[in-house]
Amino acid sequence: MNERQKRFADEYIRTANAHQSAIRAGYSEVYARTNSYKLLENKGIKAYCEARFKELEKQSIAEQDEVLQYLTAVMRGEQQDEENIVVSKGDFVSDVEKHSKRADTAQRTKAAELLGKRYAIFTDKQEITQRNIELNIGEYDDDNDS
Repeated sequence: MNERQKRFADEYIRTANAHQSAIRAGYSEVYARTNSYKLLENKGIKAYCEARFKELEKQSIAEQDEVLQYLTAVMRGEQQDEENIVVSKGDFVSDVEKHSKRADTAQRTKAAELLGKRYAIFTDKQEITQRNIELNIGEYDDDNDS
C-alpha cells in the first residue's frame, strides 16, 4: 500500500465518504468520482481499514483494569461529580454554576460492593455435612437368573 492509499484509508475511516476521502488523499476529482469504490475493494486498503476499525473499537471499550480502577476511585472518594447549581442574580435573572463534589456515600458503598463481589469478599459460607443414607432396595439373588 502506497502513501496516497494510506491517506485515503485514514480519511475514509474518519469520514466514511469514499469520494471525498479520495480527493483529500490526492486523487483527481475525475478519478475520485469514477473509481473511489475500487480503492475500497483493494485488498491492502481493505485489510488496513479492518485492522484500524478493530483497533479503534478496542480503544472504546473499557478493560477490566480500567473498570476496577474507576470503582476504586469512586469508593475512595477520589472521583469527582459535577453538579449544576442555579444561582439567582436578581429579578428573573439567574446563572448556572458548575461545582465539583466528591461521590456521595451511596455511590461509594455501591462501588465497594461491586469490588467486593469481584474479589468474592462477601460470599456466604455454608456448612455442608455429610450424611450416610442407607438404601434398602430388596433382596437380590445371584443364583436365580430368571
